[in-house]
Amino acid sequence: MGSPAATGPLSERLTMPSPNESSDETESQSESVEWTTTFDPEIERPSEAIVTAVAAVLETDPLELSPLSDSVEPDALDSLVEHAQQKVGAGAHEVWISYEGVDVGVRSDGRIRTRDATVAT
Repeated sequence: MGSPAATGPLSERLTMPSPNESSDETESQSESVEWTTTFDPEIERPSEAIVTAVAAVLETDPLELSPLSDSVEPDALDSLVEHAQQKVGAGAHEVWISYEGVDVGVRSDGRIRTRDATVAT
């Protein structure tokens, strides 16, 4: 699954959902759906990008969601991602949180992955 170009608002860059492919035959018959989008970590705060991405996945206005601080400390999350970006040669780091019934993985390189938290993986 490719990442869209980083142009326009984050909600316009959200890729279409696609089922996760798994070769593990013991996995639950339920298929989890994962969405991927990107943000520019140089100019956008990861915490704000997460709210926008989850709102797009849930097809709702970001203002209708509960505060992100109910799930994670936004400033701490932003600081963690910023610190990871400063580690030259360390590759991308990823942090997962649950927010509004959605599992969200935010990477230090600006990639955000979301999937339904109610589906066993």
